[in-house]
Amino acid sequence: MEIIPVLIEKEIEPSDDISDLVLSSCDLHDGDILVIAQKIISKQEGRIVKLSTVEPSLLSQGIGSQYQKDPRLVELILSETKRIIRMKNGILIVETKNGFICANAGIDESNVQEGYATLLPINSDVSAESIRYNILKQTNKNVAVIISDTFGRPFRMGQTNCAIGISGLNPIIDYAGLHDSFQKILRVTAIAVADELSSAAELV
Repeated sequence: MEIIPVLIEKEIEPSDDISDLVLSSCDLHDGDILVIAQKIISKQEGRIVKLSTVEPSLLSQGIGSQYQKDPRLVELILSETKRIIRMKNGILIVETKNGFICANAGIDESNVQEGYATLLPINSDVSAESIRYNILKQTNKNVAVIISDTFGRPFRMGQTNCAIGISGLNPIIDYAGLHDSFQKILRVTAIAVADELSSAAELV
């Protein structure tokens, strides 16, 4: 396996076509797997919010005061949340409307202008499919696309990347029913291929 970084130097804007930017930055081949950071997709889809435009509710103000967190960010987090799982040390662990269990509903202020925050894409699978289709249409090259994001891990230091959107790739390889090297039947062995590829791509 070869991991090749794709360098896109311009700041992503809603008017940009991600597939065009990718194709102008690298040569793709059939079978390639393209891993794209969530922040790129969020910026292109206009999922950026100016915090000064956010009016925090009384609930957001209360949570912000209790956990020393900007109530405007809390308001954005709650707006993207299906249910709150835990609140501690200024971090809200929630289930997003897309079903992800993550900190602060995936909302953050990194790699964006001061005073702004980015939200997760509305549907990362649709985003991945659109990019894959556009590349296929323009080049006749059949590639897979993964939208990746950084996730923390319970009781372990550091973050890894995982797939939040996929097109053209089976995200799981299930070995259940096969035999191990001692001919025992595997019961629950399933490899999260898309997540592991996302983490590998983060290294470059």
